[in-house]
Amino acid sequence: MSDPGHINLRNPEFYLNRELSWIEFNRRVQAQSLDATNPLLERLFYLSIASSNLDEFFEVRVAGLKQQAIFGGTAAGPDNLTPVEQLQKISTAAHELVKEQYKILNDVLLPEMKKNGIHILLSKDWNNKQAAWIKSYFNRELLPVLSPVGLDPAHPFPQVLNKSLNFIIQLEGKDAFGRNSGIAIVQAPRALPRIIRLPDSSTATSHEYDFVFLSSIIYKHAGDLFPGMKVKGCYQFRVTRNADLMVQEDEANDLLQAIEGKLTTRRFARAVRIEVQDDCPQDMIDFLLQKFELHSSDVYQVNGPVNLHRLMAIRSEIDLPALSFPPFSPVMPNRVLRSTDLFEVIKKGDILLYHPFQSFNVVVELLNQAALDPDVLVIKQTLYRTGNDSSVVNALIKAAHEGKEVTVVIELRARFDEEENIDIATELQEAGAHVSYGVVGHKTHAKMLLIVRREGKQLKRYVHMGTGNYHAATARQYTDYSLISSDTALTEDVQKVFQQLTAMGKPGKLKKVLQAPFTLHKAMLEMINREISFANKGKAARIIIKVNALVEPSVIEALYRASQAGVRVDLIVRGICCLRPGIKGVSENIHVRSIIGRFLEHSRIYYFHNNGDYDLYCASADWMDRNFFRRVETCFPIEEARAKEKVLKEGLLNYLTDNTQSWILQNDGSYKRSTPGNNKPRSAQAWLLEQYSS
Repeated sequence: MSDPGHINLRNPEFYLNRELSWIEFNRRVQAQSLDATNPLLERLFYLSIASSNLDEFFEVRVAGLKQQAIFGGTAAGPDNLTPVEQLQKISTAAHELVKEQYKILNDVLLPEMKKNGIHILLSKDWNNKQAAWIKSYFNRELLPVLSPVGLDPAHPFPQVLNKSLNFIIQLEGKDAFGRNSGIAIVQAPRALPRIIRLPDSSTATSHEYDFVFLSSIIYKHAGDLFPGMKVKGCYQFRVTRNADLMVQEDEANDLLQAIEGKLTTRRFARAVRIEVQDDCPQDMIDFLLQKFELHSSDVYQVNGPVNLHRLMAIRSEIDLPALSFPPFSPVMPNRVLRSTDLFEVIKKGDILLYHPFQSFNVVVELLNQAALDPDVLVIKQTLYRTGNDSSVVNALIKAAHEGKEVTVVIELRARFDEEENIDIATELQEAGAHVSYGVVGHKTHAKMLLIVRREGKQLKRYVHMGTGNYHAATARQYTDYSLISSDTALTEDVQKVFQQLTAMGKPGKLKKVLQAPFTLHKAMLEMINREISFANKGKAARIIIKVNALVEPSVIEALYRASQAGVRVDLIVRGICCLRPGIKGVSENIHVRSIIGRFLEHSRIYYFHNNGDYDLYCASADWMDRNFFRRVETCFPIEEARAKEKVLKEGLLNYLTDNTQSWILQNDGSYKRSTPGNNKPRSAQAWLLEQYSS
């Protein structure tokens, strides 16, 4: 083997491109829709999620690269690809991905749905009774709200909302005023459902579930929108726009007002992609490209609805339990069930929860008890994403009404949740809570709750720290860890972090919590180097990291050095991974896997062997530049022996033995799905469901 000291570990060939790695992640999600072991409606769900993921990818990542390319940006990342080179590679990969999406829909899922009595009917499939009902529906529900625009000097091309459903229509003839531009645009209001279930009375067939696309109805009845004229063609299209909010935070007097003012511009920002029906004539496509200032490579021609994400609505209309995952109920720890006073439970020992297998309601109940407890004086909490009608927000409002000092650090810049977070901030302020928006230049991504309670003559602190958001719905869909504790050093650290967020000054060194942007990155490098030192002395050394993304070059370089020293490195990275495993003399001891299953793997866990006295941390932070340097993140130790063993066994080693839902990263950046071979099939998530239901 070549001398490790003479290998340039920043060689661009050693780093996978971030954007192409993300596309590989979405390919893995999309592959779940082909997995016959998944129930049919869940397979449809995976396809719609892959479509929605791709939307966000274009809105943010592709939009950012296009902006760099427009302004002549040539700066390359660790892989040495310029923005223009990345866009070219992304276009090729994304076109392949979209083509595969519609092939899965048309050739696999729709035929399977038909076999199960679920029919999505095109206009050519309607019988007379169905056609009559649909005609009545169009006249009653659609005609009054559609506003067709025939293009001429007095009717310019309309503003097209981001990701909205639109139609470009070829016309022949003249209207009542003698006008004929030959082209019209019809926009479908967002309030309209994109897929409509036909009532049983409308069908003469034996199908239990018949649906039609809104696009099919408008296509069939487009002529009714232009009386006296002939519709020669009607083609759906959808435009994706740059959705990143550019706010000069340091120049804004009020961040809330600044972001609120930018939200409307997102709907009509610069276009980055256009999706059109696959039979749309080239002259119509060229016309749209000219209007949206796009290139031919930005066109995605599709054989089906231009927004597959809307297919998700079908699930709520169908009562066929066999076609969905079996329901499960998150369990409550026995310690919690045996007591009605959570504060007494916490004083006897930390509560460690693994969601969604264990209930997030423990956290909500802690907040509710704190809100009504006359001895509770102060509640402080960070909020990043919470969801609609949040039980957490309701508890904070209740606490404020009860006279508690409630302080909430709400992140207004949580992408695509900005509007909802503005509403929550306003609601909390009206209830009397103190609301701040974090730190200028840094998103507050930490997940922390601090409760201060008077107990006798002393004040006692309680904290909740987590790897996931305070979002009750996603707590049933994402894997995350929660730690609830009254440990003196830990609670003091959390109090200091809140002081940082709401006041000025430096509140002092933290005893147990590692924090970005200050100590987390340095601590991770030190712990990696410690394992290298043990390996160099001939001692056992191991690192296991579970994150959603691994991007930051310094930690990747450190992991390469660990591999060179003989440290075994196991990485469980759900999404983007820029580290390239299997490079001779560099990363032969690094193994990378991604778990894609029923639940979204969201927990962040860091394990370092430390010569047998292992360190185990949970965190809110992925290993990305933004998490280390541009966000406020917290990383907290799991110290109690049984809790450490539990996280190591269930949250890490369990996933390393998965041979059905794990995908292994190959040296070329592709992923290969694990197969049991001659071994017993094993799914980490299925095993956890069994453990927590028994």
